[in-house]
Amino acid sequence: MKGKQFFTLLLFLFVLTSGFKYRTNGLTPVKWILSKECSLKVNGSTNINKFSCVIPNYVKPDTLILSRDNASDAVRISGTMILDIQSFDCHNAIMTKDLRKTLKSEQYPKLSIKFISLTRYPLNTAGETEVKGAVTIELAGVSKRFDVDYKCIPDGAKNITLIGTKQVNFSDFNITPPRKLGGMIKTNNQLLVEFILKARILN
Repeated sequence: MKGKQFFTLLLFLFVLTSGFKYRTNGLTPVKWILSKECSLKVNGSTNINKFSCVIPNYVKPDTLILSRDNASDAVRISGTMILDIQSFDCHNAIMTKDLRKTLKSEQYPKLSIKFISLTRYPLNTAGETEVKGAVTIELAGVSKRFDVDYKCIPDGAKNITLIGTKQVNFSDFNITPPRKLGGMIKTNNQLLVEFILKARILN
């Protein structure tokens, strides 16, 4: 009887210590609350000049859930950032109107960025670090997955900024770049998208 009790005690301790290891390996989900200071910028060019259009703030703060993979240290993310196309501002009324029309804002008023993963958890170290990740961007009714380069800037233990950049094309979303003056002014297909995530870490 004593031997059976001893075996049961050993089994209990094994399960207990295994559970402790599971938690300390970072598998407990971490919540990031996106603030209204999040923004999105699109940089592009025509055959005669460059342009920059921005959605300056995020009116609907959401939550991202990050969970670290025990085996690879990669981070799975659950959460989506949804932005209004009508909020784009190109600092020029005609250009702003043209961009919104090109992005089919009346038919598809939202642009969404679904966060999928990071190659590692961006620890709150003293300085700026870099990490890669994956997202799905949905625009004009088309969804496409992209790999993104991030810069991670910590602000104390509870706040962090991620600046993600990715070069995309109008054609990735079945969009024809706009033209003006009978085709004399042509917008180039390539765009550089930059989104800034400002988040508060809850746990």
